[in-house]
Amino acid sequence: MSNTEKVIIIGTGAAGLTAAIYVARANLSPLVVEGPLGGGQLTTTTLVENYPGFPDGIMGPQLMDDMRAQAIRVGANIISGMVTKVDLSTKPYKIYIDGEGKFAHTVIISTGASARYLNIPSEKKYSGFGVSTCATCDGFFYRGKDLIVIGGGDTAMEEANYLATIANKVTIIHRRKEFRASPIMLDKAKNNPKIDIITDSTIDEYLGDGKVITGARIKNLITGEMQDMRIDGVFLAIGHHPNTELFKGILDIDEQGYLITQETQTKIPGIYAAGDVQDHRYRQAITSAGTGCMAALNAQRYLEMENLI
Repeated sequence: MSNTEKVIIIGTGAAGLTAAIYVARANLSPLVVEGPLGGGQLTTTTLVENYPGFPDGIMGPQLMDDMRAQAIRVGANIISGMVTKVDLSTKPYKIYIDGEGKFAHTVIISTGASARYLNIPSEKKYSGFGVSTCATCDGFFYRGKDLIVIGGGDTAMEEANYLATIANKVTIIHRRKEFRASPIMLDKAKNNPKIDIITDSTIDEYLGDGKVITGARIKNLITGEMQDMRIDGVFLAIGHHPNTELFKGILDIDEQGYLITQETQTKIPGIYAAGDVQDHRYRQAITSAGTGCMAALNAQRYLEMENLI
Protein backbone atom coordinates (compact mmCIF):
# COMPACT_ATOMS: atom_id res chain seq x y z
CA MET A 1 0.00 0.00 0.00
CA SER A 2 1.37 3.39 -1.00
CA ASN A 3 0.24 5.01 2.27
CA THR A 4 1.97 2.44 4.48
CA GLU A 5 4.56 3.71 6.95
CA LYS A 6 7.80 1.79 7.09
CA VAL A 7 7.99 2.17 10.89
CA ILE A 8 5.46 3.33 13.46
CA ILE A 9 6.84 3.96 16.95
CA ILE A 10 4.37 4.02 19.84
CA GLY A 11 5.58 6.19 22.73
CA THR A 12 8.02 9.05 23.22
CA GLY A 13 10.01 8.15 26.31
CA ALA A 14 13.73 7.45 26.18
CA ALA A 15 13.16 4.18 24.29
CA GLY A 16 10.76 5.58 21.71
CA LEU A 17 12.75 8.73 20.98
CA THR A 18 16.05 6.84 20.71
CA ALA A 19 14.39 4.43 18.29
CA ALA A 20 13.03 7.42 16.36
CA ILE A 21 16.51 8.96 16.07
CA TYR A 22 18.03 5.75 14.72
CA VAL A 23 15.17 4.99 12.33
CA ALA A 24 15.10 8.55 11.02
CA ARG A 25 18.87 8.59 10.46
CA ALA A 26 18.38 5.48 8.30
CA ASN A 27 16.10 7.62 6.06
CA LEU A 28 13.02 5.62 7.07
CA SER A 29 10.94 8.61 8.22
CA PRO A 30 9.26 7.00 11.23
CA LEU A 31 5.81 8.03 12.40
CA VAL A 32 6.04 8.48 16.18
CA VAL A 33 2.85 8.56 18.26
CA GLU A 34 3.37 10.63 21.38
CA GLY A 35 0.76 9.13 23.70
CA PRO A 36 -0.70 10.58 26.92
CA LEU A 37 2.63 11.48 28.56
CA GLY A 38 5.00 12.96 26.01
CA GLY A 39 8.53 12.26 27.14
CA GLY A 40 7.55 9.41 29.43
CA GLN A 41 8.42 9.04 33.11
CA LEU A 42 11.49 11.27 32.91
CA THR A 43 9.23 14.28 32.52
CA THR A 44 8.08 13.70 36.12
CA THR A 45 11.62 13.74 37.54
CA THR A 46 13.82 16.68 38.43
CA LEU A 47 17.62 16.53 38.09
CA VAL A 48 19.00 13.51 36.21
CA GLU A 49 22.65 12.86 37.09
CA ASN A 50 23.12 9.29 35.87
CA TYR A 51 22.57 9.79 32.15
CA PRO A 52 25.95 9.85 30.36
CA GLY A 53 27.13 13.05 28.73
CA PHE A 54 25.87 15.56 31.28
CA PRO A 55 28.62 16.17 33.88
CA ASP A 56 26.46 18.70 35.74
CA GLY A 57 23.26 16.69 35.34
CA ILE A 58 20.20 17.68 33.35
CA MET A 59 16.56 18.19 34.28
CA GLY A 60 14.40 15.24 33.21
CA PRO A 61 11.94 17.28 31.12
CA GLN A 62 14.85 19.09 29.40
CA LEU A 63 16.53 15.78 28.52
CA MET A 64 13.35 14.54 26.89
CA ASP A 65 12.77 17.85 25.09
CA ASP A 66 16.30 17.60 23.69
CA MET A 67 15.75 13.99 22.57
CA ARG A 68 12.48 15.00 20.91
CA ALA A 69 14.11 17.93 19.09
CA GLN A 70 16.93 15.67 17.92
CA ALA A 71 14.47 13.08 16.58
CA ILE A 72 12.56 15.77 14.67
CA ARG A 73 15.77 17.30 13.31
CA VAL A 74 16.89 13.99 11.77
CA GLY A 75 13.51 13.32 10.19
CA ALA A 76 11.07 11.74 12.63
CA ASN A 77 7.42 12.73 12.31
CA ILE A 78 6.08 13.04 15.85
CA ILE A 79 2.32 13.40 16.21
CA SER A 80 0.07 13.88 19.23
CA GLY A 81 -2.46 11.13 19.72
CA MET A 82 -3.37 7.89 21.45
CA VAL A 83 -3.09 4.44 19.94
CA THR A 84 -6.50 3.01 20.70
CA LYS A 85 -6.29 -0.38 18.93
CA VAL A 86 -3.87 -2.54 16.96
CA ASP A 87 -4.44 -5.24 14.36
CA LEU A 88 -1.30 -7.36 14.01
CA SER A 89 -3.02 -10.33 12.39
CA THR A 90 -2.18 -9.40 8.79
CA LYS A 91 0.54 -7.45 6.98
CA PRO A 92 0.88 -4.55 6.74
CA TYR A 93 -0.02 -4.06 10.38
CA LYS A 94 -2.79 -1.64 11.26
CA ILE A 95 -2.44 0.87 14.08
CA TYR A 96 -5.45 2.96 15.10
CA ILE A 97 -4.51 6.45 16.29
CA ASP A 98 -7.45 8.20 17.93
CA GLY A 99 -9.66 5.82 15.96
CA GLU A 100 -8.02 6.45 12.58
CA GLY A 101 -6.24 3.47 11.02
CA LYS A 102 -2.63 3.73 9.81
CA PHE A 103 -0.65 0.95 8.16
CA ALA A 104 2.94 0.01 8.97
CA HIS A 105 5.43 -2.63 7.86
CA THR A 106 7.09 -2.59 11.30
CA VAL A 107 6.07 -1.36 14.73
CA ILE A 108 8.20 -0.47 17.74
CA ILE A 109 6.25 -0.56 21.01
CA SER A 110 7.69 1.75 23.64
CA THR A 111 4.63 2.50 25.73
CA GLY A 112 6.58 2.27 29.00
CA ALA A 113 5.38 1.37 32.46
CA SER A 114 3.68 3.40 35.12
CA ALA A 115 4.81 3.34 38.74
CA ARG A 116 2.15 2.48 41.27
CA TYR A 117 1.33 5.23 43.75
CA LEU A 118 -0.60 5.35 47.01
CA ASN A 119 -3.08 7.80 45.45
CA ILE A 120 -3.35 10.10 48.44
CA PRO A 121 -4.22 13.79 47.98
CA SER A 122 -0.76 15.38 48.30
CA GLU A 123 1.11 12.73 46.30
CA LYS A 124 1.00 14.48 42.96
CA LYS A 125 1.93 17.79 44.58
CA TYR A 126 5.17 16.38 46.01
CA SER A 127 6.08 14.00 43.17
CA GLY A 128 9.67 14.87 42.35
CA PHE A 129 9.90 17.03 45.47
CA GLY A 130 10.24 14.34 48.10
CA VAL A 131 8.16 11.54 46.56
CA SER A 132 10.11 9.25 44.23
CA THR A 133 9.66 5.84 42.63
CA CYS A 134 13.33 5.18 41.84
CA ALA A 135 16.06 4.97 44.47
CA THR A 136 18.89 4.59 41.97
CA CYS A 137 17.64 7.67 40.11
CA ASP A 138 17.05 10.01 43.03
CA GLY A 139 18.76 8.54 46.09
CA PHE A 140 21.87 10.67 45.61
CA PHE A 141 19.92 13.80 46.51
CA TYR A 142 19.12 12.44 49.98
CA ARG A 143 22.61 11.91 51.32
CA GLY A 144 22.51 12.02 55.13
CA LYS A 145 18.71 12.38 55.19
CA ASP A 146 15.92 10.39 56.86
CA LEU A 147 13.81 8.42 54.39
CA ILE A 148 10.82 6.12 54.11
CA VAL A 149 10.49 3.19 51.70
CA ILE A 150 6.97 1.90 51.08
CA GLY A 151 6.59 -1.75 50.10
CA GLY A 152 7.10 -5.34 51.17
CA GLY A 153 8.68 -7.08 48.21
CA ASP A 154 12.24 -7.64 47.04
CA THR A 155 12.28 -4.26 45.30
CA ALA A 156 11.45 -2.47 48.55
CA MET A 157 14.19 -4.36 50.42
CA GLU A 158 16.70 -3.71 47.67
CA GLU A 159 15.89 -0.01 47.54
CA ALA A 160 16.02 0.31 51.33
CA ASN A 161 19.43 -1.35 51.50
CA TYR A 162 20.70 0.83 48.68
CA LEU A 163 19.37 4.01 50.30
CA ALA A 164 20.91 2.99 53.62
CA THR A 165 24.34 3.42 52.02
CA ILE A 166 23.45 7.05 51.32
CA ALA A 167 20.92 8.19 53.90
CA ASN A 168 21.11 8.71 57.65
CA LYS A 169 18.16 6.41 58.35
CA VAL A 170 15.63 4.42 56.31
CA THR A 171 12.24 3.24 57.57
CA ILE A 172 10.42 0.53 55.63
CA ILE A 173 6.66 0.81 55.97
CA HIS A 174 4.54 -2.15 54.87
CA ARG A 175 0.79 -2.52 55.06
CA ARG A 176 0.90 -6.14 56.25
CA LYS A 177 2.85 -8.11 58.83
CA GLU A 178 3.94 -10.69 56.26
CA PHE A 179 6.36 -9.75 53.49
CA ARG A 180 6.47 -10.87 49.87
CA ALA A 181 10.23 -10.37 49.85
CA SER A 182 12.48 -13.41 49.68
CA PRO A 183 13.91 -14.43 53.08
CA ILE A 184 17.45 -13.47 52.11
CA MET A 185 16.43 -9.96 51.04
CA LEU A 186 14.23 -9.47 54.10
CA ASP A 187 16.97 -10.65 56.47
CA LYS A 188 19.44 -8.28 54.85
CA ALA A 189 17.11 -5.35 55.54
CA LYS A 190 16.31 -6.50 59.09
CA ASN A 191 20.00 -6.85 59.91
CA ASN A 192 20.94 -3.43 58.57
CA PRO A 193 21.44 -1.11 61.56
CA LYS A 194 20.31 1.90 59.52
CA ILE A 195 16.94 0.35 58.60
CA ASP A 196 13.80 0.23 60.76
CA ILE A 197 10.66 -1.66 59.78
CA ILE A 198 7.06 -0.69 60.59
CA THR A 199 4.34 -3.18 59.63
CA ASP A 200 0.53 -3.05 59.42
CA SER A 201 0.86 0.60 58.43
CA THR A 202 0.81 2.99 55.51
CA ILE A 203 1.21 6.69 54.78
CA ASP A 204 -2.07 8.51 55.29
CA GLU A 205 -0.76 11.88 54.13
CA TYR A 206 2.45 13.61 53.08
CA LEU A 207 3.42 16.61 55.16
CA GLY A 208 5.36 19.52 53.70
CA ASP A 209 5.84 23.23 53.32
CA GLY A 210 4.08 23.38 49.96
CA LYS A 211 7.35 22.94 48.07
CA VAL A 212 9.04 19.86 49.51
CA ILE A 213 8.19 17.05 51.89
CA THR A 214 9.09 17.55 55.53
CA GLY A 215 7.27 14.58 57.03
CA ALA A 216 4.61 11.91 56.70
CA ARG A 217 1.52 10.94 58.69
CA ILE A 218 1.65 7.21 59.34
CA LYS A 219 -1.55 5.25 59.93
CA ASN A 220 -1.64 1.92 61.73
CA LEU A 221 -4.14 -0.14 59.74
CA ILE A 222 -5.03 -2.33 62.73
CA THR A 223 -5.60 0.29 65.44
CA GLY A 224 -6.23 3.36 63.27
CA GLU A 225 -3.64 5.25 65.30
CA MET A 226 -1.85 8.13 63.54
CA GLN A 227 1.68 9.38 64.10
CA ASP A 228 3.63 12.12 62.36
CA MET A 229 7.17 11.26 61.33
CA ARG A 230 9.73 13.85 60.31
CA ILE A 231 11.39 12.65 57.11
CA ASP A 232 13.00 14.15 54.02
CA GLY A 233 11.77 11.80 51.32
CA VAL A 234 9.55 8.85 50.48
CA PHE A 235 10.44 6.15 47.96
CA LEU A 236 7.53 4.10 46.65
CA ALA A 237 8.45 0.50 45.87
CA ILE A 238 5.01 -1.00 45.37
CA GLY A 239 5.55 -2.01 41.79
CA HIS A 240 5.03 -0.82 38.23
CA HIS A 241 2.32 -1.72 35.77
CA PRO A 242 3.57 -1.93 32.18
CA ASN A 243 1.33 -0.22 29.64
CA THR A 244 0.45 -3.36 27.69
CA GLU A 245 -3.36 -3.36 27.72
CA LEU A 246 -3.46 -2.83 23.94
CA PHE A 247 -1.51 -6.02 23.31
CA LYS A 248 -3.21 -8.52 25.61
CA GLY A 249 -4.30 -11.57 23.63
CA ILE A 250 -2.12 -10.45 20.71
CA LEU A 251 1.47 -10.61 22.00
CA ASP A 252 3.03 -12.78 24.69
CA ILE A 253 2.92 -11.12 28.10
CA ASP A 254 4.47 -12.45 31.31
CA GLU A 255 2.76 -12.83 34.68
CA GLN A 256 3.76 -9.30 35.66
CA GLY A 257 2.25 -7.84 32.50
CA TYR A 258 5.48 -7.13 30.59
CA LEU A 259 5.86 -7.93 26.89
CA ILE A 260 8.02 -11.00 26.33
CA THR A 261 10.82 -10.41 23.83
CA GLN A 262 13.91 -12.09 22.47
CA GLU A 263 16.25 -9.11 22.56
CA THR A 264 13.55 -6.69 21.32
CA GLN A 265 11.68 -9.07 19.00
CA THR A 266 8.14 -10.06 19.99
CA LYS A 267 6.55 -13.26 18.73
CA ILE A 268 5.29 -11.46 15.59
CA PRO A 269 7.91 -10.69 12.90
CA GLY A 270 8.41 -6.96 12.47
CA ILE A 271 6.91 -6.09 15.86
CA TYR A 272 9.46 -4.95 18.43
CA ALA A 273 9.29 -3.70 22.01
CA ALA A 274 11.74 -1.48 23.86
CA GLY A 275 12.09 0.15 27.25
CA ASP A 276 10.05 -0.34 30.39
CA VAL A 277 7.21 -2.07 28.55
CA GLN A 278 9.47 -5.14 28.30
CA ASP A 279 12.04 -4.49 31.04
CA HIS A 280 10.96 -5.37 34.58
CA ARG A 281 14.49 -5.46 35.96
CA TYR A 282 16.52 -2.34 35.18
CA ARG A 283 13.99 0.39 34.30
CA GLN A 284 16.63 3.08 33.72
CA ALA A 285 16.68 5.81 31.08
CA ILE A 286 19.97 4.54 29.70
CA THR A 287 18.76 0.94 29.35
CA SER A 288 15.54 2.15 27.74
CA ALA A 289 17.55 4.17 25.25
CA GLY A 290 19.73 1.12 24.58
CA THR A 291 16.78 -1.14 23.78
CA GLY A 292 15.28 1.64 21.65
CA CYS A 293 18.45 1.58 19.58
CA MET A 294 18.31 -2.22 19.35
CA ALA A 295 14.67 -2.18 18.23
CA ALA A 296 15.41 0.42 15.56
CA LEU A 297 18.32 -1.57 14.15
CA ASN A 298 16.26 -4.77 14.23
CA ALA A 299 13.39 -3.05 12.42
CA GLN A 300 15.77 -1.77 9.74
CA ARG A 301 17.23 -5.25 9.19
CA TYR A 302 13.74 -6.73 8.98
CA LEU A 303 12.72 -4.23 6.31
CA GLU A 304 15.86 -5.02 4.34
CA MET A 305 15.30 -8.79 4.55
CA GLU A 306 11.68 -8.36 3.45
CA ASN A 307 12.77 -6.13 0.55
CA LEU A 308 10.61 -3.30 1.88
CA ILE A 309 13.37 -0.68 1.57
